[in-house]
Amino acid sequence: MSTPAMSTPETIAPAELAAPTFARQVGAMVRRNLMHIRRQPENLTDVTIQPIMFVVLFAYVFGGAIQAPGGSYREWLLPGIMAQTMTFSSFIVAAGLSQDLEKGIVDRFRSLPISRASILVGRSVSSIIHSSIGIVVMSITGLFVGWRIHGGAVDAIAGYLLLLLFGFAMIWIGILVGSALGSVEAVNGAMFVAVFPITFLANTFAPPETMPTWLRVIAEWNPISAVVQGMRELWGNAPAVGPDAALPLQHPEITTILWVVALTVILAPLSLRAFNRRTSG
Repeated sequence: MSTPAMSTPETIAPAELAAPTFARQVGAMVRRNLMHIRRQPENLTDVTIQPIMFVVLFAYVFGGAIQAPGGSYREWLLPGIMAQTMTFSSFIVAAGLSQDLEKGIVDRFRSLPISRASILVGRSVSSIIHSSIGIVVMSITGLFVGWRIHGGAVDAIAGYLLLLLFGFAMIWIGILVGSALGSVEAVNGAMFVAVFPITFLANTFAPPETMPTWLRVIAEWNPISAVVQGMRELWGNAPAVGPDAALPLQHPEITTILWVVALTVILAPLSLRAFNRRTSG
């Protein structure tokens, strides 16, 4: 009586050994990153409690002292805080990626039949989702303090898409810093010093017209100012700027797209090179 031949690695069908598709790899990485939020809900404080504090403090403490174009400082304020929150998505990417590299988790991923790019894409997508939670929270908070979208549905969606597009460019900064620096502490310090002041040297919280001439030039050419002005105009939260304003603020939507393309073209190769160098060997 003959016995059936035992299966060996050589007899396994090629499909069983095939790597998952890139989409499944990215999906697994996104689920893994989001599970950390579910298990550690305190990680959501930067997109829940912090945005509410910013909205309330600036709307009620500084709102009476700042004259905003269009009259309503609270409506003028919300796009600025949203852009600041989306800019901070680079913090999330940098800290999360640095932590995975420092703990050797990325080295474990490299032993799996997956692409290195899926690690970065998964981290980026989960970061956008993380920051989008803050945008939803701020939109709801804004409704309570008097903020409204006065344009149509198309303009409303276009404003949010402009914000998400800007967040995509900010992610490359996070990947670059998270890959280049050796610890989470160093990453947080570098990102705070580099990114946090930039969010204030813009039209986020105060009109550039009230700033000294040299500072006004910096603020008006700041990429954040373009996306903020674009959202304000699309949502009807502020009128178009005057002819004396810098060119980026006169065409904010197109300028934002150009900034996103330019930042991506410059930062993406540098970020990927830094990541590959850190994970090689």
